[in-house]
Amino acid sequence: SVGKPERMHQVSELITRDAEPTIVVLSALSGTTNSLVEISNSLAENDKKSASEKIAVLEAHYRSFIQTLLKEASLQQKANEIIDEHFEFLKITQRISLSDALVKDILAQGELMSTKLFSLYLEQIGVDHALIPALEFMRIDANDEPDLSAIEEKINIVLANHPSKKLFITQGYICRNAKGEVDNLKRGGSDYTASLIAAAVKASVCEIWTDIDGMHNNDPRVVDKTVAIEQLSFDEAAELAYFGAKILHPT
Repeated sequence: SVGKPERMHQVSELITRDAEPTIVVLSALSGTTNSLVEISNSLAENDKKSASEKIAVLEAHYRSFIQTLLKEASLQQKANEIIDEHFEFLKITQRISLSDALVKDILAQGELMSTKLFSLYLEQIGVDHALIPALEFMRIDANDEPDLSAIEEKINIVLANHPSKKLFITQGYICRNAKGEVDNLKRGGSDYTASLIAAAVKASVCEIWTDIDGMHNNDPRVVDKTVAIEQLSFDEAAELAYFGAKILHPT
């Protein structure tokens, strides 16, 4: 969960404590995917004024985020250039006809930006790492199911290109489909990405970090004073996720 710059600072502490090679999967900044869905909906309704306003609000949020996240002027400039590039794409979408493929492209922007900004922050604090694009190895098949054999083959090629690196940053949620187009693993897909990557590289462990303390015994948005469950079987966790617990992807 990388909603605030301070959270990125905390993530950097979590991922540099382990001597084992580590792949870090990041989601978009909090609220970004919702904003991108709203922008897509405005474009679908041909309400370009509303889309433009929503893009401007989101861009202002990212500009402000950069100011707090990065202290070095040269890195702030790099970050602003990244934001320029992605928001230029969002502005261009107002001038071309909307398609399903374009909507998927719009929805991918959040993770692409968050990982690039986090990579710049790691550069600022001197942490050696490689940013590996998920679109190079995350795949779904013609049935929209993860193609694990393709993921395994492609990610190992990507990792082999960085033999000296021990820390890798990549995007959750986004992937390519059977046609090679940008697609996604549906909402909540970042932890699903992490699980698929962990399986593909035969990781010793997959940790899911979020901004709440675990699965609770009821929905805290509905019931007062819920408590975190100390220990859950895989099947119990899967059942809770299936019936609506938001902390984990049902699959």
